[in-house]
Formats: sequence, structure tokens, C-alpha cells
Amino acid sequence: MTTPTGIRPDQLPTPIRGFLAAHVARDADTALRAFTSTAVVVDDGTTYRGTDEIRRFLTEAGSEFTYTTTLVAAERTDDAHWVAVNRLEGDFPGGVVDLRYRFALDGDLVAELVIAP
Repeated sequence: MTTPTGIRPDQLPTPIRGFLAAHVARDADTALRAFTSTAVVVDDGTTYRGTDEIRRFLTEAGSEFTYTTTLVAAERTDDAHWVAVNRLEGDFPGGVVDLRYRFALDGDLVAELVIAP
């Protein structure tokens, strides 16, 4: 097993940085371009597979709340696996949460994203 290595957030691969920026801006079309056509996203116990379902996730996730997102940490597990930690603060239950975005890359695209506390 490889031990994750802490890195500066600006050292995340370009597709991950692009996805995170587009997701914060709630730009679903740009965020979607970071994924393979067969990608999988898991968030809050729900699995989204492929372009259409991931587009739904991108447009609906968190839309009922107002919040800010701050990238607070990043890790590299290996060449294909990366973690970004975002702190969300807003009007959702609890008001503050750190979420780990675990990415698996396939070349220059995201093949899998798992979001969990």
C-alpha cells in the first residue's frame, strides 16, 4: 500500500484543479469535461455513472444551500490517485464540513471521484 504524501493544492493535476474550480463556480459543463465518458462519482451514498448521471450530480448537488468552498489540503497517493480536501461553510445542517474528494485518473481525465467526510 502506498502512503499518501501531502502536497500543495496547486500541485494537483490539471484535470483535478480544473474540475474543482468549475465545481466551485457551479459550471457543470466545464466540470463535466474533466471526466471520462464512463466515469463514476459517489457522493452522499449515491453513485452516478456516465456523463448524463454525472451532469445531474453536478447541477443538483448542494443546490439547496448557500456555501463557500475552500481547498485546504491535498495528497498524492500515486500517479493515478489524488485527494483534495475542501472545507464547506454555509447554511446546511452543521454549517461546516471538511470533505475529501478522492480522485482516480485515467490519463488526463477523472475516471472516479468519491466524496466523503
